[in-house]
Amino acid sequence: MNILVAVPVPALDLLTYRVPDGMTPPAVGARVVVPLGTRTVTGIVVEGAASVAIDEDDIKPIRQVLDEDAFLPADVIALARWTAEYYAAGPGDTIMAVLPPKTRGGRADSHKTVRVAMITAAGLDASSAAVTPKQRDALDILAGAPAGVPTSQLTARGIGADTVSRLVRNGLASVRQERVDRDPFDAFPFAATMAEADRRLTIEQEAALTRLRAMADSRRFGVALVHGVTGSGKTELYIRLSAAVRASGRSVLMLVPEIALTPAIASLFRQAFGDQVAIQHSGLSDGERHDQWQRIRRGEIDVVVGTRSAVFAPLADIGLIIVDEEHDGSYKQEESPRYNGRDVAIVRGQRTHALLVLGSATPSMESYHNAMSGRYERIVLERRVLDRPLAAVTVVDMREEYAAEGPDAVLSRALKDAVAARIERKEQALVLLNRRGFATAVFCRQCAGTLECPNCSVSLVVHGEGHARRANCHYCNYSTRVPAACPHCAGPYLEQAGFGTERVEAEVKRACPSARVARLDRDAIRRKGALGSLLSRFRDGAIDVLVGTQMIAKGHDFPRVTLVGVVSADVGLGMADFRASERTFQLLTQVAGRAGRGDQPGEAIIQTLYPEHYSIQLACRQDYPAFYERELQFRRAMRYPPLVSIINTIVRSRTFAGAMDDAADLVQRLRAESDRAGFRVLGPAPAPLGRLRGEYRAQFLLKGVNRKAMREALMAAVAARPDLQRRVVVDVDPVSVL
Repeated sequence: MNILVAVPVPALDLLTYRVPDGMTPPAVGARVVVPLGTRTVTGIVVEGAASVAIDEDDIKPIRQVLDEDAFLPADVIALARWTAEYYAAGPGDTIMAVLPPKTRGGRADSHKTVRVAMITAAGLDASSAAVTPKQRDALDILAGAPAGVPTSQLTARGIGADTVSRLVRNGLASVRQERVDRDPFDAFPFAATMAEADRRLTIEQEAALTRLRAMADSRRFGVALVHGVTGSGKTELYIRLSAAVRASGRSVLMLVPEIALTPAIASLFRQAFGDQVAIQHSGLSDGERHDQWQRIRRGEIDVVVGTRSAVFAPLADIGLIIVDEEHDGSYKQEESPRYNGRDVAIVRGQRTHALLVLGSATPSMESYHNAMSGRYERIVLERRVLDRPLAAVTVVDMREEYAAEGPDAVLSRALKDAVAARIERKEQALVLLNRRGFATAVFCRQCAGTLECPNCSVSLVVHGEGHARRANCHYCNYSTRVPAACPHCAGPYLEQAGFGTERVEAEVKRACPSARVARLDRDAIRRKGALGSLLSRFRDGAIDVLVGTQMIAKGHDFPRVTLVGVVSADVGLGMADFRASERTFQLLTQVAGRAGRGDQPGEAIIQTLYPEHYSIQLACRQDYPAFYERELQFRRAMRYPPLVSIINTIVRSRTFAGAMDDAADLVQRLRAESDRAGFRVLGPAPAPLGRLRGEYRAQFLLKGVNRKAMREALMAAVAARPDLQRRVVVDVDPVSVL
C-alpha cells in the first residue's frame, strides 16, 4: 500500500511512500517518520491508498508511525492543502506550519510532569513516635489531601525533598509523576476588565447582535463586516455572540492581529467562558503552545483566541469565526506559506458552515468593497458606547514648527504642552511613531557617506545613546557599534539623522521630567512577560506616558488616556507601495480612537509635513466612506486591488545582473501566456529593497481578474526553470509590494 506524505521541505510536492508488509497502515493525519535523501524527517499522511505511475521498487518504505489515529484532523489537512495551492507554497511547508513546535519532530510528544506525594495506609497508621516532627508535619499535610500534594507545594511549606524521600523509603508515602498542562493563564500579568456601564448594549449594538445571531442560527455560511467606530463596543458584541453560538453547541474561533492584543481579548473571553478558552500565538513558550493545542485537539476547548496561525487550530464544529481588526497587515505571513489569516478564515468558515464576522473601524479596501457590492453583510456602529464623543483632532504643520523651533524639533509645542497638562491632571497619554530606534541613519558631513548594512540595501538604525549606541539592521539583525570616525573617509564628523521611538521617549522625558514614561515596541518587549507587565503597569496608572509603534494603536482600551500624539504621521506616505495612503488612514484613525474612552473627553494631536493629504484630512474626521471613495478612484485608475488581483514575485540572486536576467526570463515566458489568460505583467525591475540578507532582488507583478490563471501560468514558468525554485518568492494577494 502506498501513501502520500507531506514533508517539511520548502517547495517540495507530496511524496509517495510504501507501507511495509505487516505494518498497520497509518491514518490520514497521522505523523510518520520517513527517509528523505540521506536524512530522516517527520511528515504527515495526507492521502492513503495512493496510486502512482512509478515503479514500485523506487518507492521507499516509511520507517515508523507515530500516531495510532489521526493526529491532525482531516478538515485542517484539507484547509492546509487549499492554502498551499492558493498561495503557491509547498504542501509540506504549509501542513507542518499548522502544528505546534513540540509535535513536529520525530520524538514522542513532550509533556510536563510534576511529582505528587501521597500518604499510604501505613502512613495513616504511623504513630508520632515512629517519625520525626518534620515527617509528622508532612504526613498531616498528606492526610488532608487524599489525591496527593505536589512536592513543590510541600517544599514551599518547609517540607524538603529529603523528608519526602525518607517517608517513601519507609513505606509511609508514595510519589508518582503526574502530567499537567502548562496553562499560560496561570501567570497572566495582564487581566483586562470591562466596566459594567460599558457592557450595557446600545440600541445599535442590540440591532447588530440580533442580525448576527440570526445569521449564526441559520447554520449557513455568511460573512458580516462589522464596521464600528473605535470605542463602539465591538468586543462586547463578540462576547455575546460567542455565548449564543456556544449555547447552540458549536465552537468559536477568535483571531486578533497582534500578540500585543491577545492578552486583553483572551482575558475578557476567559472571564466570560472560564477554562473553555485556549490561546494560540507565537509569544507562548513551546510547551504552552503544545499543551494548549493538545487541549483543543482533545475536544476540551470550545473557544480559541489567537493570532493568524490559530486559524488552523484543531477546533471541531466551528459555528463562529471572528477576525478582529480585519484590515491589519499582521494577518499576512511574511514567509512561506505567505497566507492571509483573514482570507483563510473565510475559507474555513465556508467549509464548516460558520458565520464569519470581520470587525474594524477602518476596514480593508477589499472587505469594504465586498460589503458595498453585497457579497458581505454590512453592519455599522456609528456611535461610541455611552455616546462618548470621538477625540478632538488637531493637525500640526511641522513645516511651521521647524521654522520656529529649528530642524531638529521632534515634539511640537502643542504636543509638549498637551502632555504636560495631562501629567498635571493625573491623566495618561499615548505618543506614537511607527519607527523604532533612536536615529534612522548615520551620515558623514565630510564625504556624505552613510552607515549601511553589509547584507541589505538599507541604512543602519541607531539604538541607544552615548557609549551604548549600536547600529542595527532591522532586516537581517546585523549589529555593530557606532564608530567614532567615518568608515569611508575616516572623517570625525558623523551626524545622526531621523529619529525613532527611543528618541521620542527621550524627548518626552526631557520635556516632562516628572512624567513616568515607558516605551512599547518590539525592542522593549523581547523578554517573555514584558508585554503583559508593561500593559498592566499602564492600565494601573504606574505609567503616565506610553511611547510606541503601531502596537499601541490597535484594540487597547485604557479609560484614563485622554491624549494621543502622533509624531511624523506621514512616515509611511513616501513608501513605494499602493497601500501607503490606506495604511496611513487606518493607523491615524485607530490611534486617535485610543483617546477619550473613559469619562473624560479625548484629544489627538497629529504632527505632519503634509497636512493637506486626503488620508490625513479624512482620518482626522474619521470619515471612512469619503476615504474609500477617494482611494477607489486611485485604485481604479492604476488597476490595483480590490478591482484586480495581483501577484508579487521576487527573484533572488548573488548578483544584481543575475537577479534581473532570471526575472526577465520568467517574464518572457509569462508574456507568452498573458494575452490568452487575460493578465498583465509589469517588470522586471529592481525591488524597492534591492538587496536583502546578502542577495540581490528583482521584482515583477502580475495583474488581472483571474487569480487562478495567473498563479498557474507563474508556477508553470517557474517549473520550467527548476534551478530558480529556491530563489523565487511568490506572494499572492500581497499586503505590501516592497
